[in-house]
Amino acid sequence: MYSIKVEGDFSSAHNLRGYRGRCEDLHGHNWKVEVVVSRDTLDKLGMVMDFKSLKKKLHLLLDKMDHKYLNDIAYFKKVNPTSENIAKYIYDSLKSKIKDIKSVTVWESNTSSATYQE
Repeated sequence: MYSIKVEGDFSSAHNLRGYRGRCEDLHGHNWKVEVVVSRDTLDKLGMVMDFKSLKKKLHLLLDKMDHKYLNDIAYFKKVNPTSENIAKYIYDSLKSKIKDIKSVTVWESNTSSATYQE
């Protein structure tokens, strides 16, 4: 199995509905996002996927989330914008554009992350 990983980042604000504690209040993060793509075989050039293409697809999505209040995004009006749900949102948003996407990890700090994979 071959895997490649790219990283991106965005800054945004959110608050967690129903949470009792500091995160129920409006606050922000400088999020780091990792996307992993895996395949059993390489293409004719010897790649899983072109890094440039993968980065472009990720950055197009993250640009839509950058400097936004995540709770205002349609998906997060119904789903609490936890790190876990943000990872799933990014994964679901990319899976039709990126063949063989394996996982998305979202870091809300240097020591805390959540990963989604099917």
